[in-house]
Amino acid sequence: MRLVVAAMLHETNTFSPIPTDVARFGQRNMLKGKEARDYFKGTNTAIAAFIDQAEDARAEMTIPMTASAVPSGKVSDEAYRIMSDAICEAIDKGCDAALLDLHGAMVTESFEDGEGTLLARIRKTHPNLPIAVALDPHCNCTQTMVDNATALVGYSTYPHIDMYDTGKRAGRIVLDAMAGKTRPVMTWRQLPLLSQTLRQGTDDEPMKSLNALARAKEKAGLISASILFGFPLADIRDAGFSVVTIADGDKAKAEAAAEEIARAGWQVRDEFVYKGRPLSETVAEAATLTDGPIVLLDHSDNAASGATQDVMTVIAEVMRQGLEDVAVAAVWDPAAVQEMAKAGPGATVTLKLGGKTDMPSINLKGKPLTVTGKVKSLTDGEFVIRGPMGTGTKAQLGPAAVLDTGKMEIVVVSRHHEPFDLGIFTSLGIQPEHKRYLLLKSRIHYRAGFAKMAKHTFRLDGQGVTTSDNSLLDFKKIRRPIYPLDRINDWR
Repeated sequence: MRLVVAAMLHETNTFSPIPTDVARFGQRNMLKGKEARDYFKGTNTAIAAFIDQAEDARAEMTIPMTASAVPSGKVSDEAYRIMSDAICEAIDKGCDAALLDLHGAMVTESFEDGEGTLLARIRKTHPNLPIAVALDPHCNCTQTMVDNATALVGYSTYPHIDMYDTGKRAGRIVLDAMAGKTRPVMTWRQLPLLSQTLRQGTDDEPMKSLNALARAKEKAGLISASILFGFPLADIRDAGFSVVTIADGDKAKAEAAAEEIARAGWQVRDEFVYKGRPLSETVAEAATLTDGPIVLLDHSDNAASGATQDVMTVIAEVMRQGLEDVAVAAVWDPAAVQEMAKAGPGATVTLKLGGKTDMPSINLKGKPLTVTGKVKSLTDGEFVIRGPMGTGTKAQLGPAAVLDTGKMEIVVVSRHHEPFDLGIFTSLGIQPEHKRYLLLKSRIHYRAGFAKMAKHTFRLDGQGVTTSDNSLLDFKKIRRPIYPLDRINDWR
């Protein structure tokens, strides 16, 4: 048996000013062959599961491309061509199945549906090829994806701690079908619902109950039920909530389950809308507490949803209100890191920190914050992730430093990276469990590393292109009507 195993991962924020070119994918490695196998083997990723399945089956395995980039703006046509050509050319050389680790929310300069375009290209020349796809639940699923894959299976957790298990499930569906054990039939339902990221955590309602319903359907005999709550910061036609179900030869069963889960999601649509409060008011409440660590979420500037990670609004307000014993992860400012490296450890420096990026899509100009502090530490920014999300993979912050102002220790990085693992602090000499406040530029993924130690958590409504305020976003291409941009009651 010959298997092509590959990964092509990007969550595209169409409002982000950060270009997604070949170099941005290269920051997270564009690997192939043995190098890719050795890097991902033993990690908590979907492609690691595919590698294990291929080896367990003693298959001839080809890994033509494993590429991912931190969320940002539209993927360049050049980067997309390099990745998709590598995958398609490997398949064209001959294989019995393809096991693909995709995200599901890639938008390129030319295509709204990067994954669907890839799958349709494969299917056009290989109409009977079994194709397994592992998806992020932030997938903006399309009819094209469904029509051109054998099995689409999404992670069931957010934070994403079941990536390996999802790959294993997707691969098993296809391998069992090839062995004649099952006849997978797949269907989907799409809701006119643009659910907001801060309301998608799977430990919270409404996703907790919806996930329980999906698992109940699987226990009742469905092969797979995936709730793809979508990525709401993509101005494309098919952004939003959908359900994909797979049954063994019984199309009606798959359709009935998808219908029931989708209807349940629509009934709780109001719960998918985030309701904020004034920033100064939230910080003032956090300032009254002393039993830390207290997590402060600068969620509008979250790199893992495509933000610039250099908006200083929340940090400035926390400083203004005099909070002490604060650790911040992280501010993206390569120039500031270079200044601190030049000054050296122990030196006192005054920096115009952050605020290097304008965001035309939300009419926000970059505004640096003048900060004085001591250079506490300098590193190359690399550490192995030990927490439950992405376990075993390597974080690559680029050159990194800590600026200690006396009341606040600020991690400054050269590459965008969401703080979901303790290593973003510990690798730079900060012990987060001993801090009163942890100011994290994160939304939900922070829970993977920090939820257990947090005594309190506050969502701080700052500024940035990962805002949860839809009134700041100019949607032009998304299908209408869609909730909550439009007040509608009939999901049909």
